[in-house]
Amino acid sequence: MARRCAITGTGSQSGNKVSHSNRKTRTRFMPNLQHVSLRSDVLGTNIPLRVTAATLRSIEHNGGLDGYLLNHSANKMTPEAAKLKRQIKKKISDKKAA
Repeated sequence: MARRCAITGTGSQSGNKVSHSNRKTRTRFMPNLQHVSLRSDVLGTNIPLRVTAATLRSIEHNGGLDGYLLNHSANKMTPEAAKLKRQIKKKISDKKAA
């Protein structure tokens, strides 16, 4: 399984560990991924996702998964998250039409 956030696509980064003697050693910095099940109020379901802790804080700040997806650009999301956003928008437009 890839170590990537399901919403933002944040993955591992590479860099150097620098010792006191200034020796450099290559290393990988892994994202803080969490397995969570987020509730979509519009869709009425729980959606299991693997997201970073930073993304989880942003989701809570925006009032839940629906608010986060609707307030952010689909260009900066993974295809899975963009698909969820389209489903939420469609459900909202269907409710307004009815």
